[in-house]
Amino acid sequence: MSRKFTENRILIATHNAGKLEEMGELFAPFNVSVVGAAEMKLDEPEETETTFVGNARIKAHAAVKATGLPALSDDSGIMVDGLDGAPGVYTADWAETPNGRDFVMAMTKTHNLLQERNAPQPRTARFCSTLVLAWPDGHDEVFEGKVEGTLVWPMRGQQGHGYDPMFQPLGHDITFAEMTHDAKNEISHRADAFKKLIAGCFG
Repeated sequence: MSRKFTENRILIATHNAGKLEEMGELFAPFNVSVVGAAEMKLDEPEETETTFVGNARIKAHAAVKATGLPALSDDSGIMVDGLDGAPGVYTADWAETPNGRDFVMAMTKTHNLLQERNAPQPRTARFCSTLVLAWPDGHDEVFEGKVEGTLVWPMRGQQGHGYDPMFQPLGHDITFAEMTHDAKNEISHRADAFKKLIAGCFG
């Protein structure tokens, strides 16, 4: 049995305003107010693990330690079968440049590596999201979500972020970047993990 969440405030261990807004909407029905890491002036801890759950745990527990509030963190990325699961936990790293993150560069690199390997079509991949909810007493709960799909090239769509323009979820003929915000949130890896979190700790 998952531990039930009984507090009225939760720290979302992210500096991403979009992610914070998305999570605020999800918690609204439970009368839980959310506060972000930037608002609490938290530094981003170094992510030294090689798994989504490992890095999510680092972020959640660092935020709890710094604020004394229960904290929720998310570590997510895309795993490409033709690249042996890469970029995986290094998804954001593949987009790093001296001037911020460039996901068009990261997607182009991914496509070029698949071409070099002559990876067979369809080029299957999945988005993974791992949520860790941690309490001040050190307890945590882990919820993992994913969405399967294939990679398309050239990129398509203007919505979304990250690898969305080259990811076409199974059962759909459009990419995440061609979907409305609401349609993507219905089926995304984060939505999958959230449903499990809500059922486990808020249900």
